[in-house]
Amino acid sequence: MREHLRVTDSYWLRTAPGPDHPVLSGDVDADVAVVGAGMAGLSTAHELARSGLRVVVLEAGRAAAGVTGHTTAKLTAQHTLVYDRLRRTRGPEGARLYARSQTEAIEHAAALVAELGIACEWETRDACTYVRDPERADGLRAEADAAREAGLPASFTTETGLPFPVAGAVRVTGQAQFHPLKYLRALTADLLARGGQVYEQTRVVGLTEGEPCRLATEAGHTVTARDVVVATHYPIFDRALLFSRLSPRRELVVAGPLGPGPDPEGMYITPEENTRSVRTAPYGADGQRLLVVTGEHFTPGTGDPAAGFDRLTAWAERHFPGVALEYAWATQDNASTDTVPLVGPLHPGARHAWVATGFGGWGLSGGIMAGLLLTALITGQTRPWQGLYDPRRLKSVLREAPSLLRTQAEVARHFVGDRLRPPGSVDDLAPGDGAVVRAGHERLAVHRDEEGELHAVSARCTHLGCLVAFNRAERAWECPCHGSRFDVDGSVIQGPAVRPLEQRDL
Repeated sequence: MREHLRVTDSYWLRTAPGPDHPVLSGDVDADVAVVGAGMAGLSTAHELARSGLRVVVLEAGRAAAGVTGHTTAKLTAQHTLVYDRLRRTRGPEGARLYARSQTEAIEHAAALVAELGIACEWETRDACTYVRDPERADGLRAEADAAREAGLPASFTTETGLPFPVAGAVRVTGQAQFHPLKYLRALTADLLARGGQVYEQTRVVGLTEGEPCRLATEAGHTVTARDVVVATHYPIFDRALLFSRLSPRRELVVAGPLGPGPDPEGMYITPEENTRSVRTAPYGADGQRLLVVTGEHFTPGTGDPAAGFDRLTAWAERHFPGVALEYAWATQDNASTDTVPLVGPLHPGARHAWVATGFGGWGLSGGIMAGLLLTALITGQTRPWQGLYDPRRLKSVLREAPSLLRTQAEVARHFVGDRLRPPGSVDDLAPGDGAVVRAGHERLAVHRDEEGELHAVSARCTHLGCLVAFNRAERAWECPCHGSRFDVDGSVIQGPAVRPLEQRDL
């Protein structure tokens, strides 16, 4: 019987840990405050600093160590099957603007790599979306046609570098892959050289909009800025009700030296098999390659991640014999109910508060695009595609109504149904396990550590009150409604929650 692959740090974090940045220890002011230090936040901060503005970045954890630090690091304008859908819902011009914005983001990143001399393992690769089911091949032909019409160098093919036959694939040439943390470490260094400030372990818990805006931190400090950008993947402020238009998704990743088999020499993804995404990266000094495989997506707080890692491992070993999988991690992102990210004013009345969210798993090109767009908006410029991404888009809200209703129905099912589920038992908890149990009229999230000691916190998510569930593979409490994640001691790992689960005594 195969042993479960142990969950590790991501390969990117392991190989580019980066320097520590200080904790905010007093009140500060700036032209722009950026909340969140992932690809979107740091790209925005860097562009603003290049425009001559004073920028402060506030990160609740470590810079680039959240969603961005757990990505698969594909930088492409081909986002699975997006263009045929955009052509139908936004028209040919909407699809063209989407392709143009994502392509310009990639070109901008390539220019920065050259300008700053960033050693980030940049490689030009083709991106392919494939299917193995012949009945789905016509959908790939339609996608290739839509992507080509949108301006991408796209074509339909049945030949790929994968070690198995496919019924069809959309190939888009001239895309890129890189080491995202090495890229962001260099951007951050340039940001600091331009007078920007980056603070880690500094959680923002409040926003007062005005002229100027004010941010409140968990430690009681105030950051004053003319403009505020919320780039925390899932917005930590609910005044825009964007949580009703976002659905969180967690996805598993395994990686390791490729072995004796041939390099597939491309970036691949399929909507089949609960998604599979494949790419390789430089590994070591002797020309060896690292295989990176993702898939097995699920809503946080549901499913069985350990079993998902097993399925992903078996798939990788079956198709790439000799691969030595050494890394296993999970990533998380949020998809908007109409496919297109939400980048622009935080809410209809906002004048100096901005947001970037809903990248749907494509947060690298999307985050760079968001940096360019938000910098333009803050400095009084325009971008041709700003209406496409505007969170206030009313026609889109009407189009996305069925998807929005499905998302909210799922939230309601968890909010009510999880409270009706029979509680677990403390006596049944093995070391390392956790369960939601009843204590009087309250539900407690109880974890038994490896020494057998019990730790209890309230099971109510501090965002909107859904009950959390235990992720055994990653040893975390997760909210299935909006994706907040907490450590076993209740501390926040990932928002939108900003407050920890309350401590309880058994």
